[in-house]
Amino acid sequence: MTEELVRPRFDPELAAALAMAKDVALATITPEMIGLLRQILAEQQRLAETQLRENGSIDLEEHRAPGPPGAPDISLLVSRPRGLRAPSAAIYVTHGGGMIAGSNRLGILEFVEWAVEFGAVVVSVEYRLAPEHPDPAPTEDCYAGLIWTAANANALRIDSRRLIVAGASAGGGLAAAMALMARDRIGPALIGQMLLCPMLDDRRSTPSSKMLNGEGVWDRTANLTGWTALLGHRQGGASVSHYAAPARAVDLSNLPPAFIDVGSVEVFRDEAVNYASRIWQAGGSAELHVWPGGYHGFDSLAPTAAVSRASRSTRTDWVRRLLESQDGLTPG
Repeated sequence: MTEELVRPRFDPELAAALAMAKDVALATITPEMIGLLRQILAEQQRLAETQLRENGSIDLEEHRAPGPPGAPDISLLVSRPRGLRAPSAAIYVTHGGGMIAGSNRLGILEFVEWAVEFGAVVVSVEYRLAPEHPDPAPTEDCYAGLIWTAANANALRIDSRRLIVAGASAGGGLAAAMALMARDRIGPALIGQMLLCPMLDDRRSTPSSKMLNGEGVWDRTANLTGWTALLGHRQGGASVSHYAAPARAVDLSNLPPAFIDVGSVEVFRDEAVNYASRIWQAGGSAELHVWPGGYHGFDSLAPTAAVSRASRSTRTDWVRRLLESQDGLTPG
């Protein structure tokens, strides 16, 4: 007997945008389609690069940082408000792409908006991609870049006491992993973690992980493709590290405050809600938003929709409150 798939309805504005973007908003991705996904995201990255370089209020710098032992150097893109001289807060961005696609230009524009608004520095890391470079390559690359960023804070004009990790989709899972690694390895003292529609759990056992089949953006088949590329035969098994799949972490105590948001109609919904709940149960701080009718990455595909504008405004407010709570710290 076939399992019945039950899901909430898409928001009408978001549904209209999805219908118009079928060529770039893929629902199902199989291993054979990884190359196609990379091509689609490459065009988005090219447009973002153009907008960044045409933005008269932003200076861009490319840096190379040492990778993990035995691995290549890492590329870091630093976006800084023009004229910034004093050490400022920094947002360390881990890009999305399902662990199988993307670069440090993907999804960067929203974070750069915060750089301008808050006088912050944005550092976006380019990590090796699966399946060519499976776990732990992506996570260790991101952490090596975070360590380098903190160690070079003065040269980058960063206040090392005001460092936030942030990412969407696979990048949200990697940002969560950065918070866990920084805690466990006595690394940089992070003030916050922003986890946008985060990819957290390779086990794919929640109701939401099963509810989309050929619908929305990033359905259950795409999710299996991404996790299998990263973990191979270990996917779903007992030997997966909580740095690869943060939902597996037993201990979620002593983490920086988290902002977690997700759509109500995407495979990552339940694991994001569970992660926030477990942070609360461990005595931590998490602000959770589940946007009704939202599919994966809805605010990027339909930025003018009412729910998209609300979600982006809410994120910005959280960053503002977080940075205001840190005012008065002596740069260190």
